[in-house]
Amino acid sequence: MASPLSKISKFLKSPQGRKLTEQAKRYAQDPRNRAKAQQMIDKLRGGKGSSGKY
Repeated sequence: MASPLSKISKFLKSPQGRKLTEQAKRYAQDPRNRAKAQQMIDKLRGGKGSSGKY
């Protein structure tokens, strides 16, 4: 039985996985999307600021 990480690795090497990876990279380059992602990370960690220092 393949491990979950090997399944993910295999998917990322597939054409569909490469397409989604490129889409995620483009999305991450937008400053507004980066800010949204940082806010979500802070919310999940229970932090209020965006400094990242705990």
